Amino acid sequence: MFKKIISILIIFNLISHCGFSPIHSNNKNANFSITSIELEGERILNNYLKTYLGKFQDDKHNKKFKIKIISNYKKLIYSKDKAANTKNFELSAEANITIITKEKVLKEITIVEKKIIDKNDDNFEEQKEERIIKQNFASSISNKIIMELSILNDN
Repeated sequence: MFKKIISILIIFNLISHCGFSPIHSNNKNANFSITSIELEGERILNNYLKTYLGKFQDDKHNKKFKIKIISNYKKLIYSKDKAANTKNFELSAEANITIITKEKVLKEITIVEKKIIDKNDDNFEEQKEERIIKQNFASSISNKIIMELSILNDN
């Protein structure tokens, strides 16, 4: 019994120290900062974007970027059954991003995220799922923005 406990502790210790760390978990490795974030469009998506990108707002680095984001969110009927009742929705978020440094436009990109969900009879659960998907869209969009800023910073 004692050997089993010791071996489980050793295995757990080895697994927990495997060296995994998220790529953008902190901005200590970032050599740039975001001085301002201007947001237009879908309010909830923009709030999540501001939260995710706000981690990179500081004045410690020499390379500084301004970001303008115009977001658009759509919920469209994707499919219906024979009785013309909605079966699925397509959720899509589009973000038009302008990256500016020293009052000069460096790059303009458009990021589109899409997801198909089943219609839920419970409207509360459907709205809850939709809010989680908006949060995932914002996370994905902000990660792509940070990747673009990292690439532009290296050039």
